[in-house]
Amino acid sequence: MAQPQYQPIFILPEGSQRTTGKSAQRTNIMAARMVAETVRTTLGPKGMDKMLVDSLGDVTITNDGVTILEEMSVEHPSAKMIVEVAKTQEHEIGDGTTTAVVLAGELLKNAEQLLDQNIHPTVIARGYRLAEAKAQEILNQIAEHVSEHDASVLMNIATTAMTGKGAESAKEKLAQLAIQAVQKVLEKEDGKNAIDKDNIQIEKRAGGAIDDSVLIDGILLDKERTHEGMPKVLKNAKIALIDSAIEIKNTEIEAKIQINDPGQMQAFIDMEEKMLRAKAEKIAASGATVVICQKGIDDLAQHFLAKKGIYAARRVKKSDMGKLAKATGARLITNLDDLSAADLGKAGRVEEIKIGDEQMTLVSECPNTKSVTILVRGGTEHVISEVKRALEDAIGDLAAALRTGKVVGGAGATEVELARQIRQFSDSLSGREQLAVKAFADAVEIIPRTLAENSGLDPIDLLTELKASHDQGQKWAGVNVFTGKVMDAWKAGVVEPLQIKTQALSSSTEVAEMILRIDDVIQSSGGDKTPAAPPGGMGGMPEY
Repeated sequence: MAQPQYQPIFILPEGSQRTTGKSAQRTNIMAARMVAETVRTTLGPKGMDKMLVDSLGDVTITNDGVTILEEMSVEHPSAKMIVEVAKTQEHEIGDGTTTAVVLAGELLKNAEQLLDQNIHPTVIARGYRLAEAKAQEILNQIAEHVSEHDASVLMNIATTAMTGKGAESAKEKLAQLAIQAVQKVLEKEDGKNAIDKDNIQIEKRAGGAIDDSVLIDGILLDKERTHEGMPKVLKNAKIALIDSAIEIKNTEIEAKIQINDPGQMQAFIDMEEKMLRAKAEKIAASGATVVICQKGIDDLAQHFLAKKGIYAARRVKKSDMGKLAKATGARLITNLDDLSAADLGKAGRVEEIKIGDEQMTLVSECPNTKSVTILVRGGTEHVISEVKRALEDAIGDLAAALRTGKVVGGAGATEVELARQIRQFSDSLSGREQLAVKAFADAVEIIPRTLAENSGLDPIDLLTELKASHDQGQKWAGVNVFTGKVMDAWKAGVVEPLQIKTQALSSSTEVAEMILRIDDVIQSSGGDKTPAAPPGGMGGMPEY
């Protein structure tokens, strides 16, 4: 009897690729781990830097985790999820990106070993969730309190953030600048500290040494006065912020003007001049002595403003306009006809200053000084870019510490204590989740292990010593990467905000769980509509 012939059924379009089961899990885990391995060597005071060259040949030299991952143009979908962990950490805190990525990679590595023992991914995910919840509880118990008045602890937080970065040679000076800046913009809301990092502007200019960096109590605009006839310095300035052009408006539709005799041409020019003079008169009548314009200012209008003794700057960034409005109390005006004395802001001093080869406008002595500028100097563009990143990390750490009012010891001490207490917690569990909780505890130890490896030390011997110290109740026993011995991280001044650890743990655990739960990857071909893949990606990474 002949067998019935079945017509093959095609569900997916031709050219689609599908990976299922353990193959999909392993590919995803491998891709995520490769991202973690890329940044792992940058962790700690002895971490190395990466040189990143983009398609245009521009060079970035850094050991900042999120900068490395953003410049790498990662293509693999699972690897992109790990990059998102770094971006979240950067957005929330501003530091700890490498820690979060390395931790996510290690959680996935340990999960893979459990998958090999035929433990179901959802069991591992549940175990990781239990361990992460317990870890958050432990972190809050062991954390120390800090306030804006604890000068020595704040100094330790800032210097810890900059240790191992390109700015380390001048970290004490830069740490002081970061602390002063944060203290100036700090505000109290319902009894709690609130710090808006956007109120701390960091400007970089090549030239001089890193030690020449200064804190400016005001706003520094990357603009010069528009006309030489304008005053260079103005005291007790009244500032008008205008976000429309001080020029003759073009018509909305294409228009032509026919001129029959030269007199008409002169009348046309005279009319334009009259309109621009009227604009300058309106500004002067409001009492403004400084005009900051988001758009352009006509050459003739500049002349009239200079005649009135008014200082003007044009094409100022929208973000800078917002900062000026907050600092001076000025209102942003779109229509010059509406400008009045009530819309003007105040500043004790507005002046044009020269920094390096560039002329800039400094607005200082404002009534609301909750906005400051740090001017970063250095030998080359690459140096000051890395100093700026280090300063951003320090400011982020200080802001995070003061917001929550809690800090922990660094140097891997917190992670060893966490691992110890999570292992004790795992003994209270039964079932396969216990294995996942223990795997979580092992994964957390990747931080002190990496610190030891990056410093050329034996990680096994050092971890054994660390565990022995923590078993004796030394909760801040950490790695001294310079001597290779165990030290008290708190006494040594290696301090980090609690929020770095809590955020890194939660985001890395979440992404590890999400990747573990994927057992089927379907990539559509998209036919001719699919755009070509952009250049870049990670060499050696499996592609779908």
